[in-house]
Amino acid sequence: MSARPRRWLAALREEDGMVTAFVVVIMMALVLVAGLVLDGGLALAAKVQAIDDAQAAARAGAQAIDLPTYRATGQITLDAGTATTDAEQSLKTAGQNGTVNVAGDVVTVTVTVTQHTQILDLIGVNALHETATGSAIAEQEAP
Repeated sequence: MSARPRRWLAALREEDGMVTAFVVVIMMALVLVAGLVLDGGLALAAKVQAIDDAQAAARAGAQAIDLPTYRATGQITLDAGTATTDAEQSLKTAGQNGTVNVAGDVVTVTVTVTQHTQILDLIGVNALHETATGSAIAEQEAP
């Protein structure tokens, strides 16, 4: 065998630099997994908080009973304007932005939150957006 093929075979058998490439790939994978765990956990916590705030705002709005109608007829109906204002005030107190919808005796609140990422920002994912909805019904307990 001539010298040239021996050099090529030796070059193919050399593993210099292979460990470095392996470490780089593994480290990138670990950073990605850490980003998913940390930023995913933060997004999940933000969604849970948004659900809590949406439900609390819906309950606040469902307490806005139209008292003159209740006194006259004994029927529970909502004052839509007051229910909307009360729910929006509850959202404002919680530091959330959202929409309030009053339909009959049901108050529905939708909250949208943006959770800025900590680690996934390194790969271009700047924020995670979550939406939560809560509803409450104004109803009279059975005597």
